[in-house]
Amino acid sequence: MFEDAYFSKRVLVTGHTGFKGGWLSHWLLSLGAEVCGFSLEPQSQDLLYGQLGLNNRIPYQVQGDIRDGVLLSKHIHKFEPDFVFHLAAQPLVRRSYEIPDETFEINVVGTVNLLQALVGYKKPCAVVVVTSDKCYRDQETIDFYREEDPLGGHDPYSASKACAELVVSAYRSSFFSGHGHLVRLASGRSGNVLGGGDWARDRIVPDIMRAVLAGDPIVVRNGKSTRPWQHVLEPLSGYLWLAAQMSREEESSSSRESLCSAFNFGPQRDHERTVLELVETMIRHTGGDWIESSILSQPHESANLRLAIDKAIRLLRWKPTWSFETCISQTAAWYQSVHSGIDPVIATDRSIRSYVDDAIRAEQAWAI
Repeated sequence: MFEDAYFSKRVLVTGHTGFKGGWLSHWLLSLGAEVCGFSLEPQSQDLLYGQLGLNNRIPYQVQGDIRDGVLLSKHIHKFEPDFVFHLAAQPLVRRSYEIPDETFEINVVGTVNLLQALVGYKKPCAVVVVTSDKCYRDQETIDFYREEDPLGGHDPYSASKACAELVVSAYRSSFFSGHGHLVRLASGRSGNVLGGGDWARDRIVPDIMRAVLAGDPIVVRNGKSTRPWQHVLEPLSGYLWLAAQMSREEESSSSRESLCSAFNFGPQRDHERTVLELVETMIRHTGGDWIESSILSQPHESANLRLAIDKAIRLLRWKPTWSFETCISQTAAWYQSVHSGIDPVIATDRSIRSYVDDAIRAEQAWAI
């Protein structure tokens, strides 16, 4: 997979104790990569990290705050990564209303610290900064957001991700462009990801599973809002393939410049669903009932978010592998398997194997 780009390579993953970081780290280890993790001390909601035994499987790990630029730079230059995936973030919209200052510090200053540490880096390194579909300025008249659309954000989280994109663009233009530059920098924007092992607060699937396991009704807010739902493996395959392509020495200068840019990694255009459709599809697998939230003063969240993925299809030959229904069934199967006593590592490997097999059948460029 990924043209064996990660075998025996050093890969830094910031935020490796989180949901996406855990899945990415596990996949990288299976690809033969030497992974370095940089993250805060795992919290109680970081169950996947512990369930996958990553605390014992990643030999080089640093407990640190991404806002500590000195510490981050020290370990980047000590580990000397060939690839960097920057996932460390304050990832929740509603939480950003409670801690707006910390949200900007983590998501913006943290990104500055990472990229500043790579200025003058002396070996080839492909870097993917993971932001969000919410980095786009909220325009209800737009059907699908494209990479060239204006950035913005109504809430602190969305605005912080837009700022992070501006930071990436500025550093790329100022320090990582032109002939002979060794650091190749891109950003990845994806939608609402689903998958086993997510227990974060204020995310719909963890909320569903907590309610189902407790025998409580699922509380649904903003049921009519549309989101680009996708399994966590979808954007991860995009990030991995993007970095692998950037690292290719034989790429022409013009090709590298095209790759060193922002990419949307979302579902197919006909795969977006409302929050309520997601809930009803999920409970067909898990059981349970739902009730609509009656809270009137909820924080603002965009009613519609859809990502155009034409650029990823054209330049990377990347496209989604799983349908919405498969995404939901695979997510439910992970939780049900682990709840019944299956080792989470086995359940995760099964998901990855199923995804890769389906990608091969779909003739995905990264899988064949």
